[in-house]
Amino acid sequence: MDSERANSRRLFAAAVLLCVAGAGLALLAVTRPWGAAAHQSVPVGADRYPWLEPLALAALAGAGALVALGGVGRVLVGALLSGCGLGVVVGAVAGMADGLPVGWPLAALLGGLAIAAAGVLAAARGRGWPRLGARYARAAVARPGTGTLATWDALDRGEDPTVR
Repeated sequence: MDSERANSRRLFAAAVLLCVAGAGLALLAVTRPWGAAAHQSVPVGADRYPWLEPLALAALAGAGALVALGGVGRVLVGALLSGCGLGVVVGAVAGMADGLPVGWPLAALLGGLAIAAAGVLAAARGRGWPRLGARYARAAVARPGTGTLATWDALDRGEDPTVR
């Protein structure tokens, strides 16, 4: 059981790091000139394909959301990250298809693939990964006469439920 939990933690760390690295690489690539020479007046990748920079930034934020969320929320973030990664891949492939030198578009492609891979991993396996602060969460203890219904019943009887 401990090896399964350790493997789960490793996959979790790998997905977050893959997402951060992919988003960083994609963000770097889309803010560089995608043309013949960097010293010429050539538009950067984000000017040519305006959706690339927001997708890379969303993926960077998604890495933080993977850490903060758990359960279904993490699966949904994984699906969104997959979409962000695929959007970056589409822009990079479009840049290469336009006959641009492949340097920065290739870097964006690799970043997009890393983001998409992290998203698929999170969507497929994210429910079982550890949650932020879960180790410090206190288990709920049911005590007789407590809870929301007991509080409302006390109010109905005219009692102050805060004084016990």
